[in-house]
Amino acid sequence: MNNEMLVLGFESSCDETGVALVHWHGSDLPVLLGQALHSQIDMHQPYGGVVPELASRDHIRRVLPLTAHALAASGRALTEVDVVAFTQGPGLAGALLVGSGVACALAAALGKPVLGVHHLEGHLLSPFLSADPPNFPFVALLVSGGHTQLMRVGGVGNYALLGETIDDAAGEAFDKSAKLLGLPYPGGPGLARLAEHGNPAAFSLPRPLLKSGNLDFSFAGLKTAVMVQVKRLSVARAEPVESWPAQLLADLAASTQEAIVEVLVKKALSALRATGLDRLVVAGGVGANRELRRQLDSACGKLGVRVHYPEMSLCTDNGAMIAMAAAMRLQSGQQTPSTTYAFDVRPRWSLTALPVS
Repeated sequence: MNNEMLVLGFESSCDETGVALVHWHGSDLPVLLGQALHSQIDMHQPYGGVVPELASRDHIRRVLPLTAHALAASGRALTEVDVVAFTQGPGLAGALLVGSGVACALAAALGKPVLGVHHLEGHLLSPFLSADPPNFPFVALLVSGGHTQLMRVGGVGNYALLGETIDDAAGEAFDKSAKLLGLPYPGGPGLARLAEHGNPAAFSLPRPLLKSGNLDFSFAGLKTAVMVQVKRLSVARAEPVESWPAQLLADLAASTQEAIVEVLVKKALSALRATGLDRLVVAGGVGANRELRRQLDSACGKLGVRVHYPEMSLCTDNGAMIAMAAAMRLQSGQQTPSTTYAFDVRPRWSLTALPVS
């Protein structure tokens, strides 16, 4: 394996199409040279959620123009690329097939090898793209879409699962609660914005598994509790949630967010105590939540624990994290790229099942 490479990465696991180019040299941390990203939020908004077939078709339309934009931003030519990486899973099968198909076809045409990347590993390693990258080992709080996990990360490919959700993930709790409050898709960010104007103590909502004695999560019961509150208040007020006063909506949103954030923060602190580590990495879409960041910074600051986050723009799905994860796997010798272009995708794929050298 050469000690210098250009890695082109494709992300298409759900409703964002991302392409990015990363360069690594020797033992230096890989550097992002350029990226391009398109979000499908506007397209899915009328349906209240992601429509898989529409997502796949839009990836087809976007991926090649985005590739041209990413290369132009990097100042590099396509022929200079050494490895083509793509999100192999988990995600929507049809959407994954678009990115993997384009990546493998492009690599075959260039005579370059390919590397399939785990979507969650991309999120997990995305803080290494930030201005304040972490050092190994650390505890990772991975809060991405349908995943909420705590992991001990000893190095690239060295992941030990400490706890995970047994039903709804934190992101799902945000989105489903937002829908109950009548907020448009994507609901999570909207609920967080609304919560900024509410009283987090206005409603008493459950903190599932907070005293379970383990590091697992459960947010389905919280979503049910929000649904019960909405029904009770709608009956008592004789009006649907859409007609509620803004302050009442904000109070319920703030109370919901507070319940989710409290569980995430306290479980993360428990994981730090259990492992004896003093470094925490937070990654994934929910990692952009400002209240979660505020409470983690406050709690970890008191304990002398460093907290690392990806840049806000890199919390969402993106090609940069896929190219970065591929580059770090290659750099660390955890995996070698393949010249077999008969690709497959893995809609369900455990992060702890990744190949290790």
